[in-house]
Amino acid sequence: MRIRRRQRLRRKEINAYSQGIAVALGVDPFRDRDDIDLAEAEEWRLLIADGEVRGILVGDRPFLTVRGLLAYPAKKRWVTVDMGAVKYVYNGADVMAPGIVDADPEIKPGDLVWVRDEKNLRPLAIGEALMPGPEMVASEKGKAVRSIHHVGDALWKLDEEPKE
Repeated sequence: MRIRRRQRLRRKEINAYSQGIAVALGVDPFRDRDDIDLAEAEEWRLLIADGEVRGILVGDRPFLTVRGLLAYPAKKRWVTVDMGAVKYVYNGADVMAPGIVDADPEIKPGDLVWVRDEKNLRPLAIGEALMPGPEMVASEKGKAVRSIHHVGDALWKLDEEPKE
């Protein structure tokens, strides 16, 4: 995957994206930064800081990538899955409600969320919530989170490629 159309963002744009991430995740990764780039790679619109992809735009909504979540641990919008679901999430599967052991109670359908494992609480994927947080935990059937990006996908591997 190649990065193209890379351009430096203005301070006003950086603040808007940073504020969007802060509201969603309770962490402000781009505060007091002026070296953030917006780029494209296949279907992704990327936010690049320090030469690494730290965020993406899903529609017009900014959100951290899995690597971004590892660098800037989030405090909100988490969905915790049992260890049996980890390999499926790791391979890009949508998250099914029976595999969810806990979730942020403030999650609403349509929110961008991040998925973590119950043992290490490390990010595995990001996705879009299909049901409210409390219902995810209580439900015995159905799809709870539509996967957008996960560990090991093309976006994850983009940071492993040699820089040009």
